Amino acid sequence: MGKVHVTIDGIQVYVPDDYTILEAAKEINIHIPTLCFLKDVSEIGCCRMCLVQIKGKKGLEAACVHPVYDGMEVRTHSPEIIKVRKKNMELILSNHPAICQSCTRSDSHCELQALANMLDVHFSNYKKYQETVNQNAAVDMDDGISIQRDPNRCVLCRRCISICNNIQTVGAISAINRGFNTIIGTAGNRGLDDTVCVSCGQCINVCPTGALQEHRDIDSVWDALYDEDKYVVVQTAPAVRAALGEEFGNPIGTDVTGKMVTALRMLGFDKVFDTNTGADLTIMEEGTELIDRIRGGGVLPLITSCSPGWVKFCEHNFPEMIPNLSTCKSPHEMLGAIIKSYYAEKNGIDPDKIVVVSVMPCTAKKFESQRPELAVDGRADVDFVVTTRELARMIKSIGIDFNAIADGKFDDPLGQSTGAGLIFGTTGGVMEAALRTVADIINGVSSDSIDYMEVRGLEDGIKVAEVKIADLNIRAAVAHGLGNARKLMERVKAGEHFDFIEIMACPGGCINGGGQPLQVSDVRNWVDFKEKRAKALYKGDREKFIRKSHNNPAIKKLYKEYLGMAGGMKAHKLLHTHYVNRKDD
Repeated sequence: MGKVHVTIDGIQVYVPDDYTILEAAKEINIHIPTLCFLKDVSEIGCCRMCLVQIKGKKGLEAACVHPVYDGMEVRTHSPEIIKVRKKNMELILSNHPAICQSCTRSDSHCELQALANMLDVHFSNYKKYQETVNQNAAVDMDDGISIQRDPNRCVLCRRCISICNNIQTVGAISAINRGFNTIIGTAGNRGLDDTVCVSCGQCINVCPTGALQEHRDIDSVWDALYDEDKYVVVQTAPAVRAALGEEFGNPIGTDVTGKMVTALRMLGFDKVFDTNTGADLTIMEEGTELIDRIRGGGVLPLITSCSPGWVKFCEHNFPEMIPNLSTCKSPHEMLGAIIKSYYAEKNGIDPDKIVVVSVMPCTAKKFESQRPELAVDGRADVDFVVTTRELARMIKSIGIDFNAIADGKFDDPLGQSTGAGLIFGTTGGVMEAALRTVADIINGVSSDSIDYMEVRGLEDGIKVAEVKIADLNIRAAVAHGLGNARKLMERVKAGEHFDFIEIMACPGGCINGGGQPLQVSDVRNWVDFKEKRAKALYKGDREKFIRKSHNNPAIKKLYKEYLGMAGGMKAHKLLHTHYVNRKDD
């Protein structure tokens, strides 16, 4: 790769020759506005906000896609450029409902509003047209289990299409119709729940407006909290604590576990438990399942089933691999089952009066909690799932000064967890946690192997590692993002051997789940926010006194008093499940 000299607004910069004008301008802190552009996701130049003038060329060019060359001279602002940008923005706004007060993106996360303010745009010339559109266009809200969409708020930037089709390779949405009738929709304009959508929510994360959002369960949770006849228990996933602080102005990657626990108590929950405890329980069951399959000639590779987006993707696209999926429920579902059985019995509580609320970084967990396969004796393990964003809204709605409250601690016994449970929130974490426990079980002694660095990191979409434990050589693979999962499954189908595979539906794992705090494109394009969140989890793991799931005293007590042995009959009834073929759905 070579380098070239480029002059932008009179300032010379020396940049790699594979840069775009947008990237070159960023090097010298010149901000060129964008709307449709999202680095490595959507680079199509369709919104025409980033238009610039290149010396020697007629017309204007899109900076986000135009490559640099040696000697290039660029102007990023001029009367013509500003006029065209403003005109394009006015046209977009003319077809956009002016109902910002009730939009979930209005709290500094709406890129459209921020750009309109930056350009100082007025659209009085199109006011009559806008009023006509808003009066006649029905709000086509698709009220899905996990995701809602409002085409009236869509600006046709196509970011959602790019991530759904190119990154996740799900292919649930595309552009429908032409001209002014164009919308982003599904085949046959069906609801998302009736398509191959896996509810990963990555489309929400990249949307610049409020056209896509999670199905909100806040009101149902408030109803339960104010019902004196209900015993409402909340549990929080590991990735939530590494991101929730962003909603309250904390730097990306700030661990806010203590304040989160205190805030949940202030909201009125009867008990605050930790999904990390469920993760430790998952490792006990999944580690045992892996050893049994390897030594007993079972179906290999064993593939983790903690990510509901991945599970549904497998059901739709690789139903022949369903026998490879671990039968273990995901951590929050396991903990929900234990709360409504073990915990209820120990404390004399009617399980029918218990309401389990899971705070998750994931929109697919909403779909998962309603699966009939994830219930015991007709009783759902988890009643409601709220995202990290929804929890933040609840905290703000009752006036809690989040950054000023004291740190609290999870309740016993289901608030005790290990470092292994904590790292479930990032790609490679489930694999590493399992290997820590499997090594000790097979060796019969505590192994020195704690940090399996070969399965860590966000750089590679697929990581392959050879791990030797006693007499076993375990060939493992880790994939994050469904496009990478598809590639890995094709390798398995082609005959490549693996013993154990971890797959997370979201790029980076749960730290980048569809329910995590939104980051606008200026952050997503230039800041590795996923790595910052992951570092918070690994730091928490290092600081834990206990870092292996099987050493968790709460888990030991649970098996001794209630479950018996890992993989036993009672454990199978409560903690294991099955999946279905959705190939023809």
